[in-house]
Amino acid sequence: MNLSPYLEQTARWPVKGRHILAQFNEQSVVVYQAYNEGAGHFAAQNGYFRVDFSFDRMSWIKPNFLWMMYRSGWATKPNQTCVLAIRISLDLWEEILSQAVPSSYVPELYESEKQWKADVSQSEVRLQWDPDHSPRGGALARRAVQLGLRGSILRRFATTPISIDDITDFVQQQHKIVQTDDWTPLMTPSEQVYEIRNPEAQRRLGVTEHVREEEQLSRSDL
Repeated sequence: MNLSPYLEQTARWPVKGRHILAQFNEQSVVVYQAYNEGAGHFAAQNGYFRVDFSFDRMSWIKPNFLWMMYRSGWATKPNQTCVLAIRISLDLWEEILSQAVPSSYVPELYESEKQWKADVSQSEVRLQWDPDHSPRGGALARRAVQLGLRGSILRRFATTPISIDDITDFVQQQHKIVQTDDWTPLMTPSEQVYEIRNPEAQRRLGVTEHVREEEQLSRSDL
């Protein structure tokens, strides 16, 4: 997992809009989940989830580290005391995004609420945009994505990860820094805005167009 100073990263991240912040390369992307210590330690040690992992319920993944920290209380909430960084293939990630259906009705995407409900019942991926959060938990104008998986795509996610790392010690170390008045030493996973390959999926997810820093400089010269 690549790390960067939080203050440097937040200075270049979009301040508003719907953006997928993630750590990724040409082959894979990192997503986060939090479990109790028994389930989390087993997954990290064996590279897959143990047999009592439930494929009958929806399991949510988050590509944004700080959203996971908000949700888990920096690994302090019950049954969320073990934070996992799960690396999956980029192909699987793109398939997850292409199947995602919003968790609430969006009139701009559907002709009727009935059509949306039909899509929800058939899709194995649920999409939800929530406020992103600062290290201390304050809500931001920028939105962060989380994706609920079920059925066959959840089984693929749980049984074919590239790697599963227990990052709880790192989380606890950084949490101590968050509780101080000086965030200069605070490190977080290096994240960039992820641009979806499939234009139709990007439209359906409602992702805000992202203008790269170099493009902004170019436009300012016009």
